[in-house]
Parts: sequence; structure tokens; C-alpha cells
Amino acid sequence: MIRLYLTRHGQTEWNKLGLLQGSKDSELTDLGIKQAKRLKERLKDEKIDIIYSSPMKRAVQTAKIIHNDVKIIIDNHLKEMHFGDWEGLPHEEIRKLSSQYDLFWTKPHLYQSSSGESYEIFKKRVLGSLRNIIHYNNDKNVLIVSHAVVTKQILNYFENRPLEKFWEPPFMESTCLSIIEIDEDNINIQLNSDISHLKAI
Repeated sequence: MIRLYLTRHGQTEWNKLGLLQGSKDSELTDLGIKQAKRLKERLKDEKIDIIYSSPMKRAVQTAKIIHNDVKIIIDNHLKEMHFGDWEGLPHEEIRKLSSQYDLFWTKPHLYQSSSGESYEIFKKRVLGSLRNIIHYNNDKNVLIVSHAVVTKQILNYFENRPLEKFWEPPFMESTCLSIIEIDEDNINIQLNSDISHLKAI
């Protein structure tokens, strides 16, 4: 059996400014650091054997705050979705510039990117990474630190959600926690995108 712990990085400066990050990066805010520390406290009694992290600074920093004494493997396939020309722009500006923005969130099966990744290519790389993690970590507890779309894709895979329903709730908030147990073909989602550890901050 393998036990997966999934989380998104803490709040970043670009999150705070309402800018789309994707494959670009920005630093954690003070709040983002607090969020990661809250998750660290929540997981202090859990035995984490290994951490897989996106190479993005915001994810690695979050991973190190949560468990600095556990081996962290950097996995390029856990990068956030690449949004091409949209990256670095305010969400509202993107909405005005391109009708594809609303399709991305409301009708993802119709979304077509002209300069970034398609959902199909993104899904292939993320699930390829996930399968490798499961294959090489039997009987381990594994923490995966990544991004909103990556974490959502992994959960949607286990829930057998079609692309049309990709963004149905819950949303992947900063440092939300999901726990999935996999025992051969038996999949048990014990926790889905929980943020109870973030109360009162």
C-alpha cells in the first residue's frame, strides 16, 4: 500500500497580485510561509518517507518548510501547467484579451491554447509522473508538493472525472491537504482539499 499526501504551495506574491503564474515563479508571501508552517504542524505526527516536489521555487520552499529533514526529489513533470502568453498577466486582463480564458475554467474540454500546454499534454506528463511515484514507492508515505492544476489533475484522475468536470469543487487552495491510500486497485480518498489547518490566519 502507498499513502499519498497532496498539497499546493503556499500563497505567492503573484497570487496576492492576481497574476497568472503557470511556468513562471514568484516568492512565497508572509502568509504563504505561515500556511506552510500550519501544514507542517498538521503533519507533524504523520510519517513522511519521501517528498516529490515541482522544481518551481514556490513549491520547493513550501516542501522544505513542511519537512526539511526528509529527502526531496525534484520532478520536472510536476511543474504547473504552462499558459504561454498569459503568464505574468492579471487574470482580469487575460479574460478581456481571450475568450479561451473563460473556456479554460468553465468548459475545459473546449479550451485550446495557442502558446501554452493543452489539457491533454498536461494530463499526460502529470499522470506519467504519478504512475512512477506509485511504482517506486510501495509501502511508503509520499508527500507531493505542486500546484493548483497539478493537484486537481491528480485528484480528478482518482475520482474518474471527465475533462468537462475538471474544475468542479473543491478548488485547490494554498496548502490544502488531500490524502489518498492506494492498495493495489483499491483507491481510498481519505481527505480532499482540506484547509481546516488554516483557520484563524
